[in-house]
Amino acid sequence: MNETPQQYMQRIQGHLAGADPLVVLEATADRLARVVQGKSSDILHRRPSPERWSVAEIVMHLAEAELVIAYRVRIILEKNGVPIPAFDQDVWARRYRDAQIKPALEMHRGLRQANLALYRSFSPEQWEQYGMHSERGKESIRQIVNLAAGHDLNHMKQIEEILAPS
Repeated sequence: MNETPQQYMQRIQGHLAGADPLVVLEATADRLARVVQGKSSDILHRRPSPERWSVAEIVMHLAEAELVIAYRVRIILEKNGVPIPAFDQDVWARRYRDAQIKPALEMHRGLRQANLALYRSFSPEQWEQYGMHSERGKESIRQIVNLAAGHDLNHMKQIEEILAPS
């Protein structure tokens, strides 16, 4: 899918549809664990098509995206207006083919809990601190958190579609 950064942000934020991003973020780890529970490794590593990720690859992507978000938010707190580099998810995903679900789920859950604790400690001013994303421009912490929640919902939908009985 070739999208501009603005189209991507619009699509991802559209998944949120007015939901509280912190509630969405808090629910994701348990939701991920539930949907993969009892599924065989073959099912979790099966790609729906050659160009689409498997469930295991999506879970690993969510874990590493949480790592990136954790870093971005913390550097913004350190220095308002800091440059934020983009990352090429497809390059990172080259390592995901043999990703093991359990460690990816644990990584995601641990990072998510730490991030949620941080978000809940923010003053109104901290929510508005921002970084300058190399592709998307100025992004406040509030925008980053909203994007993270929409990103979760986007990938949960993909996982549920992959695992739906055919």
